[in-house]
Amino acid sequence: MTAPVFVVDSLDGIAPGALVTLDGPEGRHAVSVRRLVPGEEIVLTDGAGRGAAGTVHGTEGKDRLTVEVRDCPEEPEPRPRITVVQALPKGDRGELAVETMTETGVDEVVPWAAARCITQWKGERGAKSLAKWRSTAREAGKQARRLRFPDVADAATSKQVAALLAAADFAAVLHEEGSEPLAGAELPAAGSIVLVVGPEGGVSPEELALFAGAGARPFRLGRTVLRTSTAGTAATALLLGRTGRWS
Repeated sequence: MTAPVFVVDSLDGIAPGALVTLDGPEGRHAVSVRRLVPGEEIVLTDGAGRGAAGTVHGTEGKDRLTVEVRDCPEEPEPRPRITVVQALPKGDRGELAVETMTETGVDEVVPWAAARCITQWKGERGAKSLAKWRSTAREAGKQARRLRFPDVADAATSKQVAALLAAADFAAVLHEEGSEPLAGAELPAAGSIVLVVGPEGGVSPEELALFAGAGARPFRLGRTVLRTSTAGTAATALLLGRTGRWS
């Protein structure tokens, strides 16, 4: 079984042989929940691609341990970078979508307040929902043993999504009536891929026209219709395989 991953604020200046302290909530989880003891394998990460792998050197109290660093792995910038624009689902399905996309390997998630979304992020409620998505991405990144966690952007309007699509090297809207399968699309070897996942009520004709003007064509995933909380994960997995990132 691979070593558990814990997050630290920074790994600047850390080299093999160094002793690094893990404390606070992460230290408490390592000591009191995971019950790690000296000699066990552990990986620290800043969540931005840098890691420190080693063994537990010692523990102190219920929330503090030191790690003797053996190696400093790095996770390079992904090529191509995959961004999923996720329409806001109902209830906790948004966190489910973020969790599974993170475990699969998405690089960025952009929450989108689509016209047909039942859920709308406004004021304090919106801030709390965004914080939940970001926390979910962090925890899922740890669970998936990632060193580079996905970014979760601020909620975007349709016009902001169109601007993101226009800047992409490949842009697509997942749509059940798309004439082209995503499995057959011509994909870039580098740069950025941006996918739009609509709400349960579908992407409106006005949004489809706006996104088409930005260069995004409609593509279908397969013969079945997936829920908004699972479509992004399925599409990410397909693209990771097709681009060689899963090779």
